[in-house]
Amino acid sequence: MSDDTIKDALKMMPYGFYAFTTKNGDDVNAMVVNWVSQMSYAPRLLAVGIQKSCYSHGLVSAGQVFGLNLFLQADSDAIMSVTSGRAKKPEKMDNASFSAAPQTGVPVLDGAAAYIECKVTQIVDVGGDHDIVVGEAINAEVMKAAAPPEVLSLTELGWSYAG
Repeated sequence: MSDDTIKDALKMMPYGFYAFTTKNGDDVNAMVVNWVSQMSYAPRLLAVGIQKSCYSHGLVSAGQVFGLNLFLQADSDAIMSVTSGRAKKPEKMDNASFSAAPQTGVPVLDGAAAYIECKVTQIVDVGGDHDIVVGEAINAEVMKAAAPPEVLSLTELGWSYAG
């Protein structure tokens, strides 16, 4: 434990590990996210925490669509190509293997177990370094059915994004 008990407690919370994909015109991007939650049953709304300074923030703000790609633990290698930001790896989407989702055109990364396509309903500035992007789920496909314990999370990777 550290002297920062808030950080210690936040690191105890389990977080998923997903690929957030965006599109505006011909420009596409994929980045990893873990602050994700379903926020409503009707309509089906997802909330995703996105850092204000990241490339995808500008794309989702302009394009008003996003996808959430879910991966199984066994397929963790498939998501690793999008873990670097565009500032460090501007060509990452040139080398990424993906197809366009049928409703929104956002990238569906090869190896994903499932994806959910969303239309943005609002972007909420919460006063911190991340905004909450809220989207209505309009389409999904499950390529590899699985239970939640089989879905990739930060725990299996030994990573942390909290504090």
